[in-house]
Amino acid sequence: MKVLVIGGGTGGLALAHGLKRAGIEVAVFERDALRTEGLHGYRVGIDPDGSRALSALLPTELYDTFVATKARDPRYFNMLTEDLKEVLSMEIPPSTDPVESEKSISRMTLRQILLTGLEDVVEFGKVFTRFEQYDDHVTAYFADGTEATGDLLVAADGSGSRVRRQYLPQAKTEETGIVAIAGKLPITEESAELVSPKVFEGISMINAPRGLFCIIHVMEFLWDRDGRPKHGIGGNTEELIRRWPGLQFDNTRDYINWGLSATRDKLPANIMDLRGEELVRTALDLTPGWHPNLRRMFELTDPGTCFPVNIWTSVPLEPWPSTNVTLIGDAIHTMTPGRGVGANTALRDAVNLCRELIEVRDGRKELVAGVRAYETKMIEYGFDAVIKSRAQMTSGDPMHKPVIGRMILAGMRTGMRAVNHLPPVKRRMRDKMMAYRGADRDELTLEITPAPAGR
Repeated sequence: MKVLVIGGGTGGLALAHGLKRAGIEVAVFERDALRTEGLHGYRVGIDPDGSRALSALLPTELYDTFVATKARDPRYFNMLTEDLKEVLSMEIPPSTDPVESEKSISRMTLRQILLTGLEDVVEFGKVFTRFEQYDDHVTAYFADGTEATGDLLVAADGSGSRVRRQYLPQAKTEETGIVAIAGKLPITEESAELVSPKVFEGISMINAPRGLFCIIHVMEFLWDRDGRPKHGIGGNTEELIRRWPGLQFDNTRDYINWGLSATRDKLPANIMDLRGEELVRTALDLTPGWHPNLRRMFELTDPGTCFPVNIWTSVPLEPWPSTNVTLIGDAIHTMTPGRGVGANTALRDAVNLCRELIEVRDGRKELVAGVRAYETKMIEYGFDAVIKSRAQMTSGDPMHKPVIGRMILAGMRTGMRAVNHLPPVKRRMRDKMMAYRGADRDELTLEITPAPAGR
């Protein structure tokens, strides 16, 4: 069996690791020309679901490197007002378990980790154009005139998936009407004092009048500005960081990452064309009454890190007949960042598909039956996540209306402040949030064993 993976994103690369370890031939076709390209994006939160999947799919040493190169774990989940007053603050239970815990990691670091060890699997500069299906194989064609043939083709080419457009033309994505501006600034003595200790050590969300929303993450890593492990790190961790070949491509240092979102009608008509200082100015123009510390955070932002993001989402789709083509991650269930589970859902896809393909490898299932088993499960949890994520970020939400929005915001703040003073209720809310993010879920375990003799 040979598997063709179109796209070298989080889900596709994780799947490739699992298949390679299982002795299943796999080839990944990535449109970026070089490994050093694609180093964009900021923090990605890897929840217990995602960690469990990565632990199952990656070689042990590489998973250990993933854990060693993550940022400091968040200790709090905070909800704030635009003048930095606390509405709700929930402590995230500390965990020393390398798997069953929340993790913050740089997207560029994660990409480099996932590329490590796949040098013989990933082909760069491969722009997919189309595929042809046959009863016993599928062939992918690329813009450079080359082609590749395998038993199964997996679309892992993101929200703009060309595979999806050909294979499932009825599958649609649509704009939410929300645009986010993202930026980051280095942690310095001045910037660290702009936020409270709880904000500095947590994940913080600001719901403000007119439906404005801001999220703040503080990312502190185990290595210093020169790429050297900081003092006090254990020997094993330091050795992993020093030997990790991907580190040379990573330019992440300690930083504060923020994302500010609003409906399009509150933003310049050409928002998607703006960059750098223009985006910083847009953030300041949107927030004239916000706390001076927040506005100073925007002012200190490195303009070169700013970019706009048009928030899209998939439209839930009815099941389709399974074949020797399937999809994972954003290629099938693009979702808003409202629930923070996009990358984790892609990893969940990867481990579930890998499990089914091992069944096929061992002769316990036919290929299409294995794909059908994977898709049946993925369609249910994937589009459930799409729906719930969309509910958090859509221009149709009454929160964006001038009058009723203020009333809803006031009611929400009153309710959350009440919860903040009721520890048992707050613990139940926290536990429910953690359960949604995969805490105590066991379906993502996977034992990768060598192929039986003769297969």
